[in-house]
Amino acid sequence: MERNSLPVSVWEEPERVDEVLRAVDMRLDGKQAAAWSRKRNRRILNVVMKHAIRRRVLRTNPLSKGKEATTVTKTSNAVDKRSLMNADQAAALLGWIRRRPRGGKRLHAFFATLYYCALRPEEAVAMRLQDVRLPAPDAGDQWCELLIHTATPEVGKQWTDTGEIHEERDLKGRAEGETRTVPGHPALTRILRQHIEDEQLKPGDLLFQGETGGILAGSVIRRAWRSARKAVLPPHVFDSPTGRRVYDNRHTRLTKWLNDGIPPAQVAEWAGNSVPVLLAAYARCVEGQLPDLKRRLEAAGDLPEPADAG
Repeated sequence: MERNSLPVSVWEEPERVDEVLRAVDMRLDGKQAAAWSRKRNRRILNVVMKHAIRRRVLRTNPLSKGKEATTVTKTSNAVDKRSLMNADQAAALLGWIRRRPRGGKRLHAFFATLYYCALRPEEAVAMRLQDVRLPAPDAGDQWCELLIHTATPEVGKQWTDTGEIHEERDLKGRAEGETRTVPGHPALTRILRQHIEDEQLKPGDLLFQGETGGILAGSVIRRAWRSARKAVLPPHVFDSPTGRRVYDNRHTRLTKWLNDGIPPAQVAEWAGNSVPVLLAAYARCVEGQLPDLKRRLEAAGDLPEPADAG
């Protein structure tokens, strides 16, 4: 590394700085990286520069600042409407996964939880049996409740202190120890009740397990979802953004809640987002409410007829 590393003094040469910035904006195949990746890479570089200044290795930050640094990496938090699934597509995908010979029923329960409760995948894989509150089979209200309190994202064993692939964390964007409760549709109640019975889960067990009883691997999740899309969707839809990512189950459900008229504050609470973040991401996906809004505005009436001046 010492032989192949340039001295820190090269950061004082504008041409070298430009070379580095061009490099971090490109992928290994020579194509330009996604906007979010470019923005993240430059943010990381700035952290490194601040560290170097604190250690008195550099006197100033050589990276460009202000508008000049951000014009090429404009990003949007808005969800792409094309990634959302309709009910028929979601049903077909979940149905195919359920019929999958290897672990199909187990994976079906997992994806159904993502779809009906808008969970992040790292939240769902962290859930345990005691986090699910199922109503009695003969209860009139068959809605269940999920208690979300932990996330176990897949970060790679080379980046964790334990050497495990997953790392246990608090909920994204939430204070330490904060939890949230999400309602589950009666259809999900039936699925989870059968799943718990089939898997013979006991208190303390992970709700969704891998084949060996450990945490459900991200590679298994992604492979199953991609296979389902390829088997179910027409080629032109498979090549489109529709349901391309496992995360699109969450996007689809949050959009549906908003389109169904659930107040944004309530949807944000269930999603684990703030209201501004929720609206910035999903406002463009809300549709179908214009006729009702027109009726409500029209009901307010027109201006009264003016009295004759004469």
